[in-house]
Amino acid sequence: MKRALGNRVLREFSYAVFLSLCLVLVMTSCNSSPSAPPPDTMPPSAPANLAVTSASSTQVNLSWTASTDNVGVTGYMVERCQGAACSNFVQISTPTGTTFNNMGLTASTSYSYRVRATDAASNLSAYSSTASAGTPAPPDTTPPTAPTNLTGTAASASQINLAWTASTDNVGVTGYMVERCTGAGCSNFAQFAAPTGTTFNDTGLAATTSYSYRVRATDAAGNLSPYSTIATVSTMAGPDTIPPNAPTNLMVTAVSDTQINLVWTASTDDVGVTGYMVERCQGAACSNFVQISTPTATTFSDTGLTGTTSYSYRVRATDAAGNLSSYSSTGTASTATGPISVVITPVRGGATFSQSMNFTANLQNDVSAAGVTWTASGGTFSSQGKTTATYVAPNAVGNATITATSIADVTKSASANIGVTDLVGVTTYHNNPSRDGVNSHEFALTTANVKTSTFGKLFSCPVDGEVYAQPLWMPNLAIGGGTHNVVFVATQNDSIYAFDADASPCHQYWQRSFLRAGVTAVPFADTGTDDINKTIGITGTPVIDPATNILYAIVKTKEGTANYHQRLYAVNLADGKDKVTAVDITPAITVSGTGDTGDPSVGCTSTPGNVPFCPLREGQRAGLALANGIVYVAWASHGDRPPYHGWIMGFNASTIARVSTFNDSPNGREGGIWMSGGAPAFDSSNNIYVITGNGDFNSANGDFGDSFLKLNSGLTLQDWFTPAVQGILDAQDLDLGSGGAVVLVDLPSSPVPHVLIGGGKGTNSLGQIYVVNRDNMGHFNSSSDNIVQQFPLGAGIFSTAAYWQNTLYIAGVRQSLKAFTLNPSNSQFNPVATLQSVATFGFPGAPPSVSSAGTTNGIVWAMDTSNNGTPTGTGNGPALLRAFDATNLAELWNSSQGSGNAAGFAVKFCVPTVANGKVYIGTQTELDVYGLLPN
Repeated sequence: MKRALGNRVLREFSYAVFLSLCLVLVMTSCNSSPSAPPPDTMPPSAPANLAVTSASSTQVNLSWTASTDNVGVTGYMVERCQGAACSNFVQISTPTGTTFNNMGLTASTSYSYRVRATDAASNLSAYSSTASAGTPAPPDTTPPTAPTNLTGTAASASQINLAWTASTDNVGVTGYMVERCTGAGCSNFAQFAAPTGTTFNDTGLAATTSYSYRVRATDAAGNLSPYSTIATVSTMAGPDTIPPNAPTNLMVTAVSDTQINLVWTASTDDVGVTGYMVERCQGAACSNFVQISTPTATTFSDTGLTGTTSYSYRVRATDAAGNLSSYSSTGTASTATGPISVVITPVRGGATFSQSMNFTANLQNDVSAAGVTWTASGGTFSSQGKTTATYVAPNAVGNATITATSIADVTKSASANIGVTDLVGVTTYHNNPSRDGVNSHEFALTTANVKTSTFGKLFSCPVDGEVYAQPLWMPNLAIGGGTHNVVFVATQNDSIYAFDADASPCHQYWQRSFLRAGVTAVPFADTGTDDINKTIGITGTPVIDPATNILYAIVKTKEGTANYHQRLYAVNLADGKDKVTAVDITPAITVSGTGDTGDPSVGCTSTPGNVPFCPLREGQRAGLALANGIVYVAWASHGDRPPYHGWIMGFNASTIARVSTFNDSPNGREGGIWMSGGAPAFDSSNNIYVITGNGDFNSANGDFGDSFLKLNSGLTLQDWFTPAVQGILDAQDLDLGSGGAVVLVDLPSSPVPHVLIGGGKGTNSLGQIYVVNRDNMGHFNSSSDNIVQQFPLGAGIFSTAAYWQNTLYIAGVRQSLKAFTLNPSNSQFNPVATLQSVATFGFPGAPPSVSSAGTTNGIVWAMDTSNNGTPTGTGNGPALLRAFDATNLAELWNSSQGSGNAAGFAVKFCVPTVANGKVYIGTQTELDVYGLLPN
C-alpha cells in the first residue's frame, strides 16, 4: 500500500478516498493479462468391464466401460497377444470410443486383450483386466462322401429293411436322407426318412410291390453328399390263409407188442406243407385224442406202447403260416401181446418178528389176468391174492426174500428183500445201559443200500415243541386196535407222542399233554439263561420198561408266580394214561449239608444244615435210566445259575415212590450231572456211573465236582476218580461232565478187564479222554492220575461216544468224526485216530450211534446240529444227518443229498435212533423218519 501511494501517509486520506482507490486497483487488475496455469499430471481411471466376443472366424469385438479423468479422456490404447496364456501384448489400435472390432484374425485361434485410457496430457491409466476369446473354425463347405453298398431286403409283405456303408466327412456325418419311389422303373424319388445310423426299416408297405431307394449323407453344415446307388426290392406276398388239404390213405400197422407204424399220403398246399401233427387215443372206440408227435415226413413209428392194447390215430397237416388241414381218417390197430413183466412193491424194507407187511405185484401183458404166486424164503403169508399179499415175518433174524412169480409165464418174477430184526426196542438213551450207542440187530440197513437211490426221507410227524430227548422205539406193541411198531417222542412243550413207526404218511396213536389251565412249560427267561432258548418242559430222554410197557418221564412246569414243579410220570404205552399218580419232586426233598438253603426268590427254601432240591434251578438234562426195578433221574443246572447241585434220585418203577437220593456237593456248590443229555451208565452188577461238571471238590466233605462217580443201586458212593487238573477245570468252566460215560464190554484177556470211558471239555478245551478202571477208579492224586489211560481228542467233548468192534467213535466240537482202536489185551486205545471222516461237525459236535448186523455192515450215524438256533449255534437251520461206513468212515449218505431229504431245524445234543431199517431224529418242530425207499 505504501508503494502504491508513494510516500504519502495513509492517515492523510479519508475513508471514502481509500475505498475509491481500492476499486480502481481492482478494476485495473481485471483488465490486465493472466499468468500461465499449472501442468496436468493426473492419469485417467482404468477402463472397466472389458468384454471380448468372437464375432466370426476372423473377427473379435471388444467393449468396455469408459474411464474418467480430471480434465478429460482423449482416447484408448488396445493391446493384444495371441495364443493360450500369452503375455506378449502389443498395441494394435487407439480408438476414442469404448468399442473396438478386431478384424483380419486367424480362425481357430485364441486372442487376449487389455485396454488403457489416455488424456490430453498423455497421462496413461492402468490397464483393464485381461479378456480372451477364440475365433471359431471357418465354415465347413466340404460335403460327405456318398453312402455305398446300399442293400434292400424284403422282411415281410409290409416291410423292407435297408442297410448301407457309412459315408465319411472332413468334420462328421450327422445323418442320412432316405428317398423312395414306388413301382418298377420309378424315378420320382421323395425323401421320407432321416436316420442317423446306417440301417432303416421301411414299414407299412403294400404287399407284392416294387420299391426303389437311394440315400445321401449330410453334415452339421448342411452339406449334402452325392446319392448312393439305387436299390430296388419287392415286398413279399400277403399272409397265407389257405390251409393244406387233409392227409389221405392213413395206414396203421402194429409191428410188435410195443410199436405201431403209421404211413399216409402227403398233403398239398398253395405255399408248402411244413409238417404233420399225429394224435392218438387208447382203447377200443376211444375219442380222447392227444397230440403225440410232429413229424415232417409222411411216416411215424409210435414206440413204448402197452401190449395187447388198441390205439387209434389221426393226422393233420400244417404250413409255415400255421394253417391246419382237416384231419385224416382215423386208423386203429392193436399191439401184439408182449412178454409178461412183474414189479413188486415194496422192493426193500425191514420187519420185526411176526410183523405183517403188505406187498403188491404189478404185471404188464398179463392178458388172462392170471396174477402171481407168492413165495418167501422165510416167514409166511396171512393172505394171498392174484396181485396182493400180506407177509408175516419169521421169528428168525436175517434177510427174507419175498417173490411174486407170474402164473401165465413162470419165467417172469420180481423179488423184495426184507431185513428181519429181533431188536426188542430202543427203550433208553444211546440204546442200552452201557450207553455204547450200538444196535447190532439191524439187518435191513447195509453199507450197500444206504445211498441216495435207495435211502432217504420217508415221512415226518409234526410236534408241538423242540425235541431234545432221543426218540424211543418199541416193536409189536398192542395199540390202536392192532399190533404195531411205535416211536415215542417227548417235547419241551411238555407233550409225549406215540406215532406209528412205519406208516407213511405219519399216523399218530395218541398225544399226552401235561399242560392245563394255569400250568405251562417253563419260559426259558425264568431260568435267567438261554442255554435252552424257547420253553423248558421234557428235556431228558425218557426211559421205557418193556416188561410193563410203561414210559417214565420228568415233566417240568410253571404253575403260577415262582411256583415251579418237576414231576415223574409213568404212562401206559398203549394210551398215554398214567399207570400211577405222578410224583412231585419238591424242595421238601433235602440232604444234610451246608452248601446252601435254596433260593427263596424261586420258591425254594430249607432250614440251615439242609440242602433243598430247587425245581426251577435244577435242569433235568441227563437221560433217565432204569435198572433192577429202579428208575434213576439225574440233575444239573440251567446255564450254571446258582444254587444248584448234582442230584440223583431213585424211584420204585412200580409205585414211582422215591427210594434213594444222592447229592454230589452237599457241603459245596454245583457238580451238575448233565453229560450233554447222556444217561447214567450201568455195569452187569447194576452199579451206576456218571460224570460230574464244574463244582467244589473235597472228598472228605462229600463234594465231587469234575469227577467220575460209581454208585451202587441204592445210590451209595462206591468209588470215584477226580483228575489232578480238577481245580483248573472248575476255575475255567471246563466241565469234565460235559460228556457222557460209556461202560465198555468186558475184556477178559486184559489185566484191566472192566473199564469205563468218558471225557469233557478238557484243559484248553482240548477234550481229554479218560479210560478208568471200574474196579479201582483211582480217586484223586494231585501229582498224577491213577487211571488206565488218558489222551486229548483235540477239541471239547459234548457227547457220549459210541463203541463197536473194539473201536471208539467220537465227534468233538468242530472236528471230524474220529475212530480210536482199543487193544483188548491191555484195555488201552491207540491215542492217534486210526480213522476220521472228511466231514466235520460244528458246535456241539455229535453223539454217534452205530447200526450193524452183528459184526458186519457197521454204519455210524451222526447229526450235525450246529444250526440249532441257540446263542452257541451257528444259525437256525436244518439238522444234517450223516451216515458213515464204520470200517473206514467214508461217508455213505447225508440228508443234504437228493430231493426232499432235508430235516427239520436242528436241536443240539440230539441222538439218531436206528431201528428196523429206519432212522428217527428229533428237530424243533417234527420227528423226521428216514429209511429204505420202497421202490
